[in-house]
Amino acid sequence: MNDLGAPGEAFSDDLILAGIGSFLDEFDPPPGDLVQRVQFALALEDLDVEVARWERLDDLAGVRGSGTGTITFTVSDLTVMINLTKIGKLHRIDGWLVPAGQYGVEVRVAEHGTSSTTADEGGRFVLDNVPRGTTQILVHLGDVSCRRTVVTPTVVL
Repeated sequence: MNDLGAPGEAFSDDLILAGIGSFLDEFDPPPGDLVQRVQFALALEDLDVEVARWERLDDLAGVRGSGTGTITFTVSDLTVMINLTKIGKLHRIDGWLVPAGQYGVEVRVAEHGTSSTTADEGGRFVLDNVPRGTTQILVHLGDVSCRRTVVTPTVVL
C-alpha cells in the first residue's frame, strides 16, 4: 500500500492533487520571501502606473550571483535599458531612456526605501549605492499636470 491508496483502488482527483502538492512542497517550495515580494509589488496599487515588460535579459542580469548585466524593458512608447554593476554589497544602475528626455527616475528597494535622479537630455541616468533586495524602477514622464508613471517588473539584486 502507498500514500495514494490500495492496489487496484481508483484514485480520486483530490488524492492525486494532494500527492502532487506534497511533492511540490518538498522539492520546490515557494521562496521564503514570497509574501514580502508580493507586498512590495502591491504597494504601487494606489498609483496610476503602466507596467513595462521584460524585453531582453542578458545572462543572469539581476539574478543572485551575477555581478553585471543588462536588462531592457518596454512599454508602448518608452524603452528603459539598465546596466547593473555590483560594487561590493551595493549596485550601480546605469540607465538609458528612449525616447530621450529629462524624466524623473526613481529606484525602489524593499526594506530600503527609494532614491531618485533625473535623466539628462540624452536620456541617461545613474543610480549609485543601490542596496541588495527586491528592486523596481519608476520613470515619471511629463509634467505634474499630465504625469505618467512607468514601472518595471521587480528585479532581485
